[in-house]
Amino acid sequence: MSSSVTAAAAGVEPGGVVVAAPGIWRRVWKNKAVVVGGGLLLLIVAVALLAPWIAPYDPYAQDLANRNVPPFWYDAGGWAHPLGTDPLGRDYLSRLFYGARISLLIGVSVAIISGLIGTSMGMLAGYFGGRTDMAVSFLVTTRLSMPVILVALATVALVGGSLWVVIMVLGLLKWDRFAVVMRSATQQVRSLDYVAAAQAAGASTTRVLLGEVLPNVLPHLIVVATLEAASAILLEAALSFLGLGVQPPLPSWGLMISEAKSYMFFSFWLIAIPGAALALLIFAINLAGDGLRDLLAPEGRA
Repeated sequence: MSSSVTAAAAGVEPGGVVVAAPGIWRRVWKNKAVVVGGGLLLLIVAVALLAPWIAPYDPYAQDLANRNVPPFWYDAGGWAHPLGTDPLGRDYLSRLFYGARISLLIGVSVAIISGLIGTSMGMLAGYFGGRTDMAVSFLVTTRLSMPVILVALATVALVGGSLWVVIMVLGLLKWDRFAVVMRSATQQVRSLDYVAAAQAAGASTTRVLLGEVLPNVLPHLIVVATLEAASAILLEAALSFLGLGVQPPLPSWGLMISEAKSYMFFSFWLIAIPGAALALLIFAINLAGDGLRDLLAPEGRA
């Protein structure tokens, strides 16, 4: 009887199958930031994944006879090109859909690369302390002394701009926040009873870090990853706008804004549409990240 009650309270069926506690979904639905931000983010992800099937045209196909066609809400526009065309006659809606793939790829890739570097350094510094902590703190301080945008501009200008160069440069520059947050979280976790029990049982350091510490600092990692993904997308857009990021003809939203800056006084929608899409994506990621922070915090789980 008591085992059945305990299993039900823990969200585990008597047969040993883990089930989601009803309170989890109730808290998710009550968190408007997660619902709105996550919903917008899922919509953008769906558009990016389905772009080859829902895009009305090839995003690279040029039609010089139909250059700078305005969107459908203008008198000169039409439903043949709902969001108009760019100065080379390429369908803007198709390039917008494919541009979502570029932005999401950069955000996720940079978050993974920088997360692996920063999480490893932060957990080692927080767990071992002493000289390891001093060495990691020195590296973090050195990294913070270098402005990301200036270092990225100089590196990309020397190496050459491309999608994968931008991803690697930003991934190797954006790890500092992961390291700081993971160091602090690990310092709080390492003195708890279950870590001491694992150490007393003879578990290796790797087993303790990956099996005991990492699952309990994972909420902090998820929140930082969302913020860094949004920051990386903005930095890529800035680099592409300056001509040192993603190179033509890839449909990057930052590059679309850069290509349209000469027409901003004549065809404002060429800048407004990709700019609004970029702002909506950053808003969705930041809102979802804030909601996750509130949802995963101890007071949010109470």
